[in-house]
Amino acid sequence: MELLKTLPPTAAYDVVVIGAGGAGMSAALFAALDGARVLLVEHTPFVGGTTAWSAGTTWVPGTHHTAKVNPTDSLQDARTYLDAAIGEHAAPALRQAFLDNGAAAIKRIEEQTEVKYRPYLKHPDYISDLAGSTLNGRALEPLPFDARLLGDLFALVRPPIPEFTVLGGMMVDRTDINHLLGMSGSWAAFQHALKIILRHGSDRLRYPRGTRWVMGNALVGRLLYSLSKQSNVTLALNTSIEQLGDVGTPAGSAINRVVISQNGQRCTVTVRGGVVLASGGFNRNAAQRAEKLPGGNVAWCPGAPGHTGLALDLARIRGAHFAEGGKSHAFWAPVSLRKRADGTTAVFPHFVMDRAKPGFVTVNQAGQRFVNESTSYHLFGLAMQATASVPAFLVCDAVTLKKYGIGMVRPGGKGLAPFLADGYLTEGATLIELAKKLGVDASGLQTSVQQINAYAQTGVDPDFGRGMTAYQQNIGDATAGYKNPNLGALQTAPYYAVQLYPGDIGSSTGLATDAFARVLGADGAPMEGLYAVGNDMNSIMGGVYTAPGITIGPGLVFGYLAAKHAVARAASAS
Repeated sequence: MELLKTLPPTAAYDVVVIGAGGAGMSAALFAALDGARVLLVEHTPFVGGTTAWSAGTTWVPGTHHTAKVNPTDSLQDARTYLDAAIGEHAAPALRQAFLDNGAAAIKRIEEQTEVKYRPYLKHPDYISDLAGSTLNGRALEPLPFDARLLGDLFALVRPPIPEFTVLGGMMVDRTDINHLLGMSGSWAAFQHALKIILRHGSDRLRYPRGTRWVMGNALVGRLLYSLSKQSNVTLALNTSIEQLGDVGTPAGSAINRVVISQNGQRCTVTVRGGVVLASGGFNRNAAQRAEKLPGGNVAWCPGAPGHTGLALDLARIRGAHFAEGGKSHAFWAPVSLRKRADGTTAVFPHFVMDRAKPGFVTVNQAGQRFVNESTSYHLFGLAMQATASVPAFLVCDAVTLKKYGIGMVRPGGKGLAPFLADGYLTEGATLIELAKKLGVDASGLQTSVQQINAYAQTGVDPDFGRGMTAYQQNIGDATAGYKNPNLGALQTAPYYAVQLYPGDIGSSTGLATDAFARVLGADGAPMEGLYAVGNDMNSIMGGVYTAPGITIGPGLVFGYLAAKHAVARAASAS
């Protein structure tokens, strides 16, 4: 792989990929494997996009990994599940293409590159009460990656969110967290924890951060390492797309040229096969946010900074259009905010580590519950908006905070002073005092806690059905000693709370495409030479968050399909 630091005035490639997040890197890698000459263009100084900040989970049913943990699962089951969950909110033909090609895409990338996955023993689909859902086998996680293999490319991968690391930059996944929390009670956990801690200590003597990468950094690291072995790939960082196609040609015309710029230098690139848009969606585009996410503050978005929507604007000039009919324009999660020492703001998504555990309750300003705390983060975020519960307040007692932590506050109950001092964490000796500090109705909060405490005894939440599905139970704590793994009492002072906001974690609405990821024009016909994958492509999930990794999985599979089609187009043009 060549790292392009100075643009020539002109260049020619078979495939140009705009955006080096997970989907874009996958598309570039598949095209390179097919022998194409590939230019991968990234707007920021880093590769990885939001994928680098994610868990890296890749949801693809029916792969060779499925049988290892769920031998009875089938593509028909997956189809039944998706049809029931999504319906007509997205084109059925596209999710069929995803199911038909997912196994082949995963097999090829694992057999021919350094991208490797494993199935997690239990990782349920999110709407686990629907027919066709499964507890495991469809969600794949990347194997940990030794980033020392990257050499000089090490610094190109977007570092993880600092608040998701421990011990000064040590990345940990769910397995590591369980071992770290249980190291005092298990020899196996102690050995695992000691091994990764010693490795991290050794790393910090030579590297700016740990080199044992997990989750999203592992996936991105593996993609970059694989691309580095391809001599037919050129990577251009800090590079923007300025023009798509030729000025003056009719909308819908074939896209055979792009203009890119880097450090004031412009380059006109002739493209033989196609341009693949993988720039991350519209989340940081002011105009699109105003239209599609009214009331959603961009400061609450935990996504990476590169998804400005510029590539989408240029595609629409050429005749592309956003698809319609999605249930939501974005995917959501409750987030909490804290100012860092360097002046930046940490936006922390509350995925699974706190709100669903026993001993937590979420209320609005009236002190009333408005949501099932154990539902998926997407549905949680939608509920916040639908009920005008912004901000919401995640509340727990001292015992719960010590056991699970809360948001950016780690388990253990120590080191609370900085969080209390800057207002991220609020403490009250009583619920009344806590409510007063939060500006929440005290009687409402007291009533909500009394109800949760009663529900913890019966194991049944008659208001919202908390802990009634396999997905919810999986992110609870069955070892806590309650009848319901998601319901526990709040009864030990002091009490604590953090404020929650609905954060858009990725766009769902994107450009309309066909089953080859070809962008469609106003007449519904494919625009020759233009493809969209990842969040630039309209989600095949139609704004429904069906399972973990439903952006990364389709991003990889349609990157595979787009690359195959574009490379074939380049070959026919030769």
